[in-house]
Amino acid sequence: MRKPKRQREKFVIDVDSLDQEGRGVGRRDGKVVFIEGALPEEQIECECYRSKDTFELGICTEIYKESPLRVKPECSYFGVKDGSCGGCALQHLEAHAQVAMKQKVLLDALWHIGKVKPQSLLSPIYGPTWGYRHRGRLSVKDVAKKAEVLIGFHEKRSSFICDMKSCKILPDSVSNLLVPLRQLVGSLSLRKKIPQIEFAVTEDCVALVFRILEPLTAEDEKKLRDFQENTGAVIWLQTKGPETVHPMDPENWDCLKLRHHQDNVTITFRPIDFTQVNHEVNEVMVSRALEKLALTGTEKVVDFFCGLGNFTLPIARHAAVVHGIEGSQGLVDRATVAAKDNGLSDKVAFSARNLFDWSVKDWETIYSEMQGIDRILIDPPREGAMALCESLAATENRPERIVYVSCNPSTLARDAGILVNKGGWSLVSCGVMNMFPHTSHVESLAVFVKKSDGRNSKTNPMGMS
Repeated sequence: MRKPKRQREKFVIDVDSLDQEGRGVGRRDGKVVFIEGALPEEQIECECYRSKDTFELGICTEIYKESPLRVKPECSYFGVKDGSCGGCALQHLEAHAQVAMKQKVLLDALWHIGKVKPQSLLSPIYGPTWGYRHRGRLSVKDVAKKAEVLIGFHEKRSSFICDMKSCKILPDSVSNLLVPLRQLVGSLSLRKKIPQIEFAVTEDCVALVFRILEPLTAEDEKKLRDFQENTGAVIWLQTKGPETVHPMDPENWDCLKLRHHQDNVTITFRPIDFTQVNHEVNEVMVSRALEKLALTGTEKVVDFFCGLGNFTLPIARHAAVVHGIEGSQGLVDRATVAAKDNGLSDKVAFSARNLFDWSVKDWETIYSEMQGIDRILIDPPREGAMALCESLAATENRPERIVYVSCNPSTLARDAGILVNKGGWSLVSCGVMNMFPHTSHVESLAVFVKKSDGRNSKTNPMGMS
């Protein structure tokens, strides 16, 4: 049950900038104010919902002076008021301006956290603005007061699920299933025992993973099979942990295929495996990574945090050998199968290692085993790759070139500081990729090249002070 809304203070404020969450930033009475739905150069009415000693949080309730970059949101569920969908944060900001904001977030993080600045900026990578999210998790709730099931993303600032019947960022093949899924779950005997439905979409398959906390009855199973037959979606079930995920029909184990058309690579994956949500941007990102690795066909490459081989297998088309290292043995096993399926087993090796506990000794061992390493690609989770970067900075056997793909500007900046200020690489270029339009999520790529004069150079990057 929702708590009664208490009276909130309102005030007029000028907005100066955007923060890394996509919120407007202003100041009053010595405090920084973060305002959802506000843009720079606007004067707005702010409704404060949280006040601390040094900052306040609020929402924009009225605009007195509007930014020229403000646009009308495409989605009727987007907004800042209670009940609005929390899936997007920036639909009110013009698409190219969103990317400019993300680039500023990246550059600010690199300098303020890592004390580094790139020698040049890469042009941003764009993709589809709508219908781009090919993987995700939808929350499910049987709401007795509404006498219906809700399926979707959470509301802003709330644990409640938005009452949404469509979604602009989902492919039509998933968005069009939101209402039928509500009806399906509402008809099941275990509708109160399904907390989430994950989805994964490829060119020729829509997979839906039902998290079920109780076994299916015969009647419920029939309803799911009927839904599968009528919609063409492939239904998977998850009874406990990720290892229990399985399709209802065994012939659907290999239904999901991630394709890299340019490099003629196809990777079979499971619906809850990590894959990039935006397939078009992913293909361009892989192509740019290959370009920045500057491969001629003779290089020995290591791909750290390789997952299913999203970068590893395309790299193998252009390098002499490549070794992919990943923390999950299950992903390594599937990546090994993918290498065989693509005829790359003679050029690719995979191994499972804890990369958050990586040492100089580990680096020296793999360097010796490969008889030298020329290039590195690093694609870590949000935590970054601090242990790996520290080991690289401390070794004498440093590769010529590193391409670092990041989903978190703060940890990229920290690791870039290690590579540049301790390891003796130059940050020659970086740029953002709009993997998640209309959100504040920043995906980026950075290129490091070993300095000819060695490590620990005291040169001030780009004259910054």
